Amino acid sequence: MLNPIDPLLIQSVAELQRWSDGARALGRRIALVPTMGALHEGHAALLRRAYDDCEISVLSIFVNPAQFNDPQDLAKYPRTLDQDLEVARREGVDFVFLPDAPSMYHDGYRYQVTENALSRELCGAHRPGHFDGVLSVVLKLFQLVKPDRAYFGEKDYQQLELVRGMADAFFLDLEIVAVPTVREADGLAISSRNARLSPAERTRAPAFPEILRASPTAAEAEEQLAAFGFDVDYVEDRPNRRFGAVKLGDVRLIDNVRRDVGL
Repeated sequence: MLNPIDPLLIQSVAELQRWSDGARALGRRIALVPTMGALHEGHAALLRRAYDDCEISVLSIFVNPAQFNDPQDLAKYPRTLDQDLEVARREGVDFVFLPDAPSMYHDGYRYQVTENALSRELCGAHRPGHFDGVLSVVLKLFQLVKPDRAYFGEKDYQQLELVRGMADAFFLDLEIVAVPTVREADGLAISSRNARLSPAERTRAPAFPEILRASPTAAEAEEQLAAFGFDVDYVEDRPNRRFGAVKLGDVRLIDNVRRDVGL
């Protein structure tokens, strides 16, 4: 357990910019963990890496409306600020940035970051505009915090690759650090969405990563998942990795597993 401190809460964009400029002037290495809150052990793993790697760790909590193509999904997203701040304190976070939508999108979201290839595949094919919202807000956070390193989980591997590509395309002076997926004891990838599963759905959910990992082909994985009661959005094989997205009830789950042979 890290030395618990109370992180400084920053809500103003101008205050964050002043603080970031001052920290960089002192030569402090800054780590950023961008989140939408509802923090869990997967986020805690990112925060621990950030704490270990840099002198200053920054956690951003912003439920980003631009990345929700379904207004009901946005409305259902859990807001757990008190618990999130406790996680931040436990993991040694120095600053928590808590902006609101008007300050992050003072232009009314007229200006956006769009990627025209990978963002339209896999999850992007099922969630139009989602990755435009992700990349737009992440670029804003990079510009405001000016981190030396930013931390993303491999569970959202497509997002990770898109952020890496954006950083490279725009010559951003920071390192994108990937952190392995954190899983429950039964193999289910930890996600804030898991809390919305009914007890019966939660019992069934671990079959998702198990089938992704064990099936010889993506087509067979899709068939097995459907037979097991999942509503399958997609299962696709890419070099060395298999991606999948399914629904149980009204909860959408995503995952990916390494595949070193035959892909």
